[in-house]
Amino acid sequence: MSKMKTKSSVKKRFTLTATGKVKAGVGNKRHMLTAKTNKMKLQNRGTFVLRKQDGDTVKQWMPYGSAR
Repeated sequence: MSKMKTKSSVKKRFTLTATGKVKAGVGNKRHMLTAKTNKMKLQNRGTFVLRKQDGDTVKQWMPYGSAR
């Protein structure tokens, strides 16, 4: 049986933690920042861990773990 392919979009956007949770970047911080409040821009820094249900879906799309 051939190897399963990892979705290209998933390997660019998500990483796995050591415990198997899925980490993702926060949205709403790329353009039109002048229209967003300072509070929103501060809170959207860094990364966050997805909920279990969403993480399980993402893990199906990367069958061999994170490529990074």
